Amino acid sequence: MPTTLGEIWVPTKVQEMENTAIATAKAEPVRILIADDQADVREALRLLLKAEGYTTDTVSSPNAVLQAIQGGEFDLMLMDLNYQRDTTSGQEGIDLLSRIQSADSRLPVVVMTAWGSVELAVEAMRRGARDFIQKPWDNARLLSIIRTQIDLYRTMRRAERLEAENSLLRAQNRPVFIAESKAMQPLLTLISRIGPSDANVLITGEHGTGKEVVAQTLHAMSPRSSRPMITVNTGGLPEGTFESELFGHVKGAFTDARTDRVGRFELADHGTLFLDEIANVPLKQQAKLLRVLETGEMERVGSSRTHKVDVRVVSATNADLKIESAEGRFRSDLLFRLNTVELHIPPLRERKEDIPLLASHFLKAYSQRYRKPVKGFEHGAMQRMMDHPWPGNVRELDHATERAVLITTSEQIQAGDLGLESERAGSAKIEEMSLEEVESLLIKKALTRHSGNISHAAEALGLSRSALYRRMQKYGL
Repeated sequence: MPTTLGEIWVPTKVQEMENTAIATAKAEPVRILIADDQADVREALRLLLKAEGYTTDTVSSPNAVLQAIQGGEFDLMLMDLNYQRDTTSGQEGIDLLSRIQSADSRLPVVVMTAWGSVELAVEAMRRGARDFIQKPWDNARLLSIIRTQIDLYRTMRRAERLEAENSLLRAQNRPVFIAESKAMQPLLTLISRIGPSDANVLITGEHGTGKEVVAQTLHAMSPRSSRPMITVNTGGLPEGTFESELFGHVKGAFTDARTDRVGRFELADHGTLFLDEIANVPLKQQAKLLRVLETGEMERVGSSRTHKVDVRVVSATNADLKIESAEGRFRSDLLFRLNTVELHIPPLRERKEDIPLLASHFLKAYSQRYRKPVKGFEHGAMQRMMDHPWPGNVRELDHATERAVLITTSEQIQAGDLGLESERAGSAKIEEMSLEEVESLLIKKALTRHSGNISHAAEALGLSRSALYRRMQKYGL
């Protein structure tokens, strides 16, 4: 522990870590380039720096400086401003500084001259020099400047390496988002603009269009990418467990609450919370969701302790929330909080140029997963895919490709491998279908008839939205 107020106590483990970091930094050789036309000056600097543990290279002309920089890496450069052309103006060194900046703008340069002036020092700094020393130099001051500039340079290099590594990780973790069709270009532009922000985003589009992939892309592009993205299917949450799932609960809050549980908002703290099927949140639960979005505050079920969370909310729905709000099924104030920016994903039938790209992507993935040498699609199979209405959108294409890879017996996917029957063929064979096949067919027809609108399709089928959603999941729609 410290014995005076001026001391700082550092835990032993932390001190050991700092000492290790310092030792590692010192272990890295420091290489300094010395440029001066006088041999005795170069030798004096070499001996001074060698005593401090620095490695040095020496050159005597501007051309040799540029060759040395191009041929090796240096942590710092000490250079004279006067060479053979004249002895007092420093202009040759000033010109050289500009050429050095063009070759390596990050290299710290400390200039030296026996003919110093304020104007010369200012011009040298303007051309990129980090500091200025007048000959004859003071050893202590020179070494202090060198240590400072090298520390700054190495810190900058470490930061650049770390950022490059983080960028690579973010790129590797970013989901594959295939979209080259004209219909998708406005969406791609919006994603690139709002991805790096903290704005709440509402993603709309039919089932299977790739709303979760867009959410993952937004998260991967944001400053929160190193933190978790937590996904909640609000359409699949029973109303009785809604609060517990989102906000958590404490032990004893209800009959089955045997231990404390952290909710999804807390799990997503400083990250992203993706609320899928947001239109299915019960009306009486919407007020509680609104409070968290407005204040960042929430309480676990059964607790009076308030927790503060910092969460970016990305939500998704295939419903028209403006209509849902107008008809009293969705709070308008909650809608305003959710859709700071709204992204609409076109259905696959409106972006058919992407079908061959998506299908090839899925084919490659599944042929590797199932270790089958499937290399492509026969022309008839591709034509069948281009003609299909795809009520289940990209998800249906994904499942169709997986099925085709599994059942094909050749290196090329055939049209029959895809299992994409026309409505006429399906109706003619309905008496030969199983109950599940008939149900799947009727759901596909209803979705196609109502342009993928779940509410309208569910009403036409005599089902609730959640019941229809469960069946769509069951049949891969």
